Amino acid sequence: MTDPTFVPQEHIVASHLEDGDGVLVDLNTRQYYQLNESAMLIWSAIENGSSLSEIANQLTATYEVTNERAIASAETLFRQLQKRKLLRPSE
Repeated sequence: MTDPTFVPQEHIVASHLEDGDGVLVDLNTRQYYQLNESAMLIWSAIENGSSLSEIANQLTATYEVTNERAIASAETLFRQLQKRKLLRPSE
């Protein structure tokens, strides 16, 4: 089993809001994507080069969730971000 890591696409800009939420802007399509606090935690971890297991650890340390739920949540967000071409697997 691999421990995947992802990187933001070069054309994505992230803005962190004071309440913990955030906004992603796709400079190619000029689309905005609002992220809640937990999704922004995942995005920030991606920007810092964290792997799936590291992100899950951050989620379980921050929120009252099991490791399995944290992994599932992160994987769901990864799929959504990849589908919108905001994220790609690291090489």
